[in-house]
Amino acid sequence: GPKLLPLTLKPGQKNPGRIWDKAERLGDGVRWMLRSKITEGFVDEAMPFIDKAAKAGKPFYVNLWPDDVHSPFWPPVNKWGDTKRELYLSVLQEMDRQLGKLFDYINGSEKLRNNTLVLVCSDNGPEKGAGQSGPFRGYKTHLYEGGVRSSLVAWGPGLIKEGRQVNRSSVFSAIDLVPTLLKITGTKYPQGIEFDGECLPDVLLGKSSESRKLPLFFRRPPDRDSFYGDNDLPDLAIRKGKWKLLCEYDGSEVELYNLDNDRGEKKNLAQMNAAIVSSMKDQVIKWHLSMPPDNGHKLVKKK
Repeated sequence: GPKLLPLTLKPGQKNPGRIWDKAERLGDGVRWMLRSKITEGFVDEAMPFIDKAAKAGKPFYVNLWPDDVHSPFWPPVNKWGDTKRELYLSVLQEMDRQLGKLFDYINGSEKLRNNTLVLVCSDNGPEKGAGQSGPFRGYKTHLYEGGVRSSLVAWGPGLIKEGRQVNRSSVFSAIDLVPTLLKITGTKYPQGIEFDGECLPDVLLGKSSESRKLPLFFRRPPDRDSFYGDNDLPDLAIRKGKWKLLCEYDGSEVELYNLDNDRGEKKNLAQMNAAIVSSMKDQVIKWHLSMPPDNGHKLVKKK
C-alpha cells in the first residue's frame, strides 16, 4: 500500500516537523504529508483501487487504518485547541470529513453501494482526557470494559436490513472478523490456517444477537502497573458469556463481574461464586502460560 508518513505542524511553527526521520527503512515511494491530512491521502489511494476492481468485475478488500485519534493529536492549525479534549474532538471531526469522501464515493455508485460492506471499528477504549468511556469503567490500557470494549459500526445497504440497529448483547471480538468476513464474501479459508476467531456472519449483518461460544482472553504488560492515576491494575482478564474475571498473573486479587447487569464493573461477585472463579481463573492462567512471554515474567506476584 501507499507509504504515507506524517508531518506535524502547530500554531506558531513555520515549518512542519517529522515524527519519524528514518523513512528510508521503508524503501522507495515514501511520501510525507501533514498528519491532519494523511487520512485523505489514504482515501485518495483507495478510491482508484476500488474503481479498478469494480470496472473489472472483481472483488476488493481495503484496509484503511487512520491513526488521527491516537495521541499526540495534530489537528489542522486553524482548528487547534487548548486542551487534550479539544484537540481530540478537532482531530475526530477532521478525520470524519476525510473519510466521508470515501463513503460518499461508495454510496454514490449503485453497484458499489449494494455490494460493499463497510466496517468502522477501534482497537481499544478512549484515552483519559480525550474520549469518554460512558457507563464503562476504565480507559485505554485498562482491562476493564472502558479499556477493551469498543464500538463496531457495519454499513452495507445491499447486505444489511434497512433501518438503524443497535446490538449491545452479542459478545463479538476483532479476532472474529476474518472468519466472519470470509464466510460473508464466500472466500475459501487459506489451507493450513486455523483461526482463533469464530464465524458469526448473522451478528455482523444484524440478523442475530448470538455470541461467540469460546472465551476471550486479555493480558497487560506487567511493567505498566499504573495508568491515569490508577494503581495496581489487573494483568489478566477473561470474558465468557456474561461473566468477566480479572486477576494478577499468579491468579491473586480476583475480581468477577456479571456484565449483563453490571456493565460498569462495580460489584465484585468473586466471593459468592467460588466455582465460577476457580474455572475461569484456571482457564486464563493456562492461556497466559501458553502464550509467548511478554516483557515480564510468566508469573508475577506484586508486592
